[in-house]
Amino acid sequence: VQLVESGGGLVQAGGSLRLSCLASGLTLSSYAMGWFRQAPGMDREFVLAISRRGGSTYYADSRKGRFTISRDNAKNTVYLQMNRPKPEDTAVYYCAVRSSPYDSRSYNEYDYWGQGTQVTVSS
Repeated sequence: VQLVESGGGLVQAGGSLRLSCLASGLTLSSYAMGWFRQAPGMDREFVLAISRRGGSTYYADSRKGRFTISRDNAKNTVYLQMNRPKPEDTAVYYCAVRSSPYDSRSYNEYDYWGQGTQVTVSS
């Protein structure tokens, strides 16, 4: 199983950015997916998750209304749309697969991880 994130980079606060996570070695439609992030010196933090059918997502309060998660099972890809990012959103963003159709906010419940993509938000 391999997960490859892309789309990270430098973005101005208030702009927008879309991260992609392409999965190979498994059929993504059978699994829940999550996005997490980790800033320097900080623990890995939950961002968003989506169930197998895309019908259930968890929003951390601070990101509600700004970030959305979606999936295209035909492309084996999950997306994280970041609107109006803030400097405090600067981190390495990781996608992860959970061997379950149901999503979770706990990183311990995810089985496969990508290498991460850096997102830097300038003020």
